[in-house]
Amino acid sequence: MNLVIVESPAKAKTINKYLGPSYEVLASFGHVRDLPAKNGSVDPDANFQMIWEIDPKAAGRLNDIAKALKNADKLILATDPDREGEAISWHVLEVMKEKRALKDQTIERVVFNAITKQAVTEAMKNPRQIDGALVDAYMARRALDYLVGFTLSPVLWRKLPGARSAGRVQSVALRLVCDREMEIEKFVPREYWSLLTTLLTPRGDAFEARLVGADGKKIQRLDIGTGAEAEDFRKAIEAAAFSVSTVEAKPARRNPQAPFTTSTLQQEASRKLGFAPAHTMRVAQRLYEGIDIGGETTGLITYMRTDGVQIDASAITQVRAIIGEDYGKEYVPEQPRLYQAKAKNAQEAHEAIRPTDLSRRPAELRGRLENDQARLYELIYIRTLASQMESAELERTTVDITAKAGGRTLELRATGQVVKFDGFLALYQEGRDDDADDEDGRRLPAMSEGEALKKQNLAVTQHFTEPPPRFSEASLVKRMEELGIGRPSTYASILQVLKDRGYVRLDKKRLHGEDKGRVVVAFLENFFARYVEYDFTASLEEKLDRISNNEISWQEVLRDFWTDFIGAVDEIKDLRVSEVLDALDTMLGPHIYAPREDGGDPRQCPSCGTGKLNLKAGKFGAFVGCSNYPECRYTRPLASDAEASGDRILGKDPDTDRDVAVKAGRFGPYIQLGEPKDYEEGVKPKRAGIPKGLSPGDVELEQALQLLALPREVGKHPEDGEPIKAGLGRFGPYVQHLKTYASLEAGDEVFNIGLNRAVVLIAEKIAKGPSKGRFGADPGKALGDHPTLGAVAVKAGRYGAYVTAGGVNATIPSDKTKDEITLAEAIVLIDERAAKGGGKPKRGAKKAPAKKPAVKSADGAGPAKKAAAKKPAAKKAAKADAASSARAPVKAAKTSAKKKTAAKKTAAKKNAG
Repeated sequence: MNLVIVESPAKAKTINKYLGPSYEVLASFGHVRDLPAKNGSVDPDANFQMIWEIDPKAAGRLNDIAKALKNADKLILATDPDREGEAISWHVLEVMKEKRALKDQTIERVVFNAITKQAVTEAMKNPRQIDGALVDAYMARRALDYLVGFTLSPVLWRKLPGARSAGRVQSVALRLVCDREMEIEKFVPREYWSLLTTLLTPRGDAFEARLVGADGKKIQRLDIGTGAEAEDFRKAIEAAAFSVSTVEAKPARRNPQAPFTTSTLQQEASRKLGFAPAHTMRVAQRLYEGIDIGGETTGLITYMRTDGVQIDASAITQVRAIIGEDYGKEYVPEQPRLYQAKAKNAQEAHEAIRPTDLSRRPAELRGRLENDQARLYELIYIRTLASQMESAELERTTVDITAKAGGRTLELRATGQVVKFDGFLALYQEGRDDDADDEDGRRLPAMSEGEALKKQNLAVTQHFTEPPPRFSEASLVKRMEELGIGRPSTYASILQVLKDRGYVRLDKKRLHGEDKGRVVVAFLENFFARYVEYDFTASLEEKLDRISNNEISWQEVLRDFWTDFIGAVDEIKDLRVSEVLDALDTMLGPHIYAPREDGGDPRQCPSCGTGKLNLKAGKFGAFVGCSNYPECRYTRPLASDAEASGDRILGKDPDTDRDVAVKAGRFGPYIQLGEPKDYEEGVKPKRAGIPKGLSPGDVELEQALQLLALPREVGKHPEDGEPIKAGLGRFGPYVQHLKTYASLEAGDEVFNIGLNRAVVLIAEKIAKGPSKGRFGADPGKALGDHPTLGAVAVKAGRYGAYVTAGGVNATIPSDKTKDEITLAEAIVLIDERAAKGGGKPKRGAKKAPAKKPAVKSADGAGPAKKAAAKKPAAKKAAKADAASSARAPVKAAKTSAKKKTAAKKTAAKKNAG
């Protein structure tokens, strides 16, 4: 028997079918170990030694793997083909070694770029060993993120009350957003004028020409700065005679874009489909894992975390054949197109994202896929096809026109473009992040030199320059890739973290820097400038890539970073909070104190009139307050909220014709269908909450209708025919079958989760059993019974693993894990803790019988002997017991007296009656 380890259960089931009965395929469900979220998990003084902790959710799965390994001849690690997948394989192998589950089994690592029978069977024929360099790069990245987070975040909390945390890459991405906000606030509009003349050829064809020169001088876009100058040119043009001076036509070619990488897929899905990067990756994951085709689950696209732009030669052959079949031979270039990545630090370790089989056309799969899956598959399909199509052939024409008015000579220019052969444009054109008018795309009528032209119209227009646009999610991903910040697999999670922490918000598909985010960036730029520099972050990414190429030691990279970083942290330890606030107050001044209309001091307190406004820190973050506090208690947020607080009608519900609106409620914004007057008396309008991470200003009608339709029926359970529903609850999205509720995991969407996935989640929830303990607390792993205190369990606590019995809790030593601790060892730990006076036995716990032998520890000392060694503690406990015994008769007497008094009162009432 061969044991194969993959990441997802859906993939495990599929691959097991491919490989047959001689293989057993189990899922790790992603990462199985991580650094504990506490100080000391990475030790810089011990050559960056790391302490790994098994995820409680993964403990059972690892036990299953260890159990299955006993009967296996070979362990095949087949996790995802990237750095994270390599790390998961390494973690699983290390845990198996710790459990001593490995004997003489052969260990192999295999990778496949697509979940198809051919790809998987081919991968099994080409095994290798775990790539130590990739694992080193993973450890370096994980250690860096941990050291920055656990060193910098406490500094933020102390020096900047109300701040959440700071991350190594997230902080740099946040700086991009906040720097753009600063550019917008500092931007001063500049006036300029344009003159656009509509001219007619002798044949009556109209076209537009722009003023580009006068009296031998060129006129640029911003050169006409006043209305007086524009009027002067207007008079000259009105009186001018026009003629064609030159006509120049140049051929041009436009080449198709490369197939999708992770970042370009996220960008295009955002532009064309309106998907957030995180949603794009969730849908792509489903397409990668595949659907049932002909009784066999087959992946529809190749692996979706990649920065490579090449595709397999066999796929290119298939693409070229389909292009010739669908569009004709003239659309197939003579040679296949080969691409090279332009992104900084591109690894190109995997293929670009493409369909696994181009014969599966989008129209044929639409009925088998959920809506978003079908849309994304079609986008990937046509991009792949277009990438191998012939170039578009264009003709770009420039016409220069002379306008003579008296003694003045003006120059006008018209530009246009004609598509001679559409090539790949017949199928696909990449989206844009801006809405700039493309004058070159206009088609010009036929003209020849010397022809006279007539003026039909003249438009003189005033303009003002506009600030740079805020980043969309697509343009931010593009900018991060250009700068070499982050990696394909991290872009979506970086954006999600920024939104979840409230550092940015998405409004009208644009990212706005929130006040708390701007304060954090200002703090980092003032006191940790180097670590939020774009070049520094990019150079660190380059070093991580060099580690993965086995060119440099990962400890060396960490050592170089840590020495300077901890020095920077130590430098600001003695800074007072007031000094930090003064620095931020100066830096954020243009944002916090907008100019007053009357030209007065923007820092003057509007309440008392004598105080000065300045930045202050409170429990819930920074705010603006008066210097005359406490006499003047004026406060306000950093900046006024630009978002409208009133109701916003999104449109009509097509089924009821009632208004769908976003409303501001006491407990936050919500969506409402209609008004009370639209319903019968006593019936309230239907409402739906707005999910976390979605800005009220970004909610559109389609999303609102989806939210109002929850809970929705996903389908019937295959075993009993009862409906499975998906909805949003107090604790987030869920699926429900009868009385079983299962929370949706990362990668699941309440609006488009399918029946197969929902059945898996329900089955996993049932397998785990109902939650036990107060508020669903972890009941722990039962070890057996303590001689006097009852059941013994081992649990994962806030400060580490511990054992417990009868209300006495004892921490497990660092040299043991909670999976290794035995009942005998647990009893010793509990007895030692009880002897020290730790923990209180629960009400109802058994009292120790006389002369009951105690279990001895490794040093031969039982709890009685250890208790005797702690005389002060024993005396204290004895005094407490004596005091308790002395109070008992008094308490009993008081209770008896109360009962007698109550009885007398009752008797008196009866007699009075």
